[in-house]
Amino acid sequence: MDLVAPVVVEPLRRRRCSECHRGPLERMIVEFNAPVCLDCADLGHLVFLRRGDTALTRRAREASTLWAVVVRHNRRRTRYERQGLLVEEAALAEAERACLADGEARAARRARDAVRRAARDAEITEVLLAEILRLFPSCPVDRATEIAVHASAKGSGRVGRTAAGRSLDRGAVTAAVRASVRHVDTPYDSLLMRGIPRHQARTRVAPAIEAVLLTWRRGGGATSGRGHG
Repeated sequence: MDLVAPVVVEPLRRRRCSECHRGPLERMIVEFNAPVCLDCADLGHLVFLRRGDTALTRRAREASTLWAVVVRHNRRRTRYERQGLLVEEAALAEAERACLADGEARAARRARDAVRRAARDAEITEVLLAEILRLFPSCPVDRATEIAVHASAKGSGRVGRTAAGRSLDRGAVTAAVRASVRHVDTPYDSLLMRGIPRHQARTRVAPAIEAVLLTWRRGGGATSGRGHG
């Protein structure tokens, strides 16, 4: 089956998300002729890989279950031009490791590591981690840590950086955990890559998400890992 990659636009003018109303948006998708931010479009966990390094781009795309094409409109040429890709962070790291053998990505790897270290605010992350484990005591600690780090990345605008997240609003923290389960423990990303609209894909995977959350709230064993189908 042919894959249908989402198309992400870098807008030329200030735009706000039609769902959460955040803005201005650095990148967005267009649904029903309205701008939608990457978090609302379930692409906020992906990282940007600028075009230019052919080997790194190819390897990252091949290793990423979900990826998107980033474009920007060139007014002079009156066409959209590719700026790069959004790929899973783990896939990009894997691609960089593969490229390190011939030195293609050594500088990029160092730069990304420095940005990642600077972006992690330890205090916010630790507080969010403690709340995740309080609400979901059977969530594996390494998984809860991953969720807390992602949700509290500095400058991301994700839940850990919102007023609700900083106040440890139960709904906001649960939303961050639910988003992680959607991408990691269900076939949601694969459904998107098959061209299934995200609202339909969300409906399909909703029971599986709630089952994982129930397990993490009450205990009862490990989760099954990323689904496929």
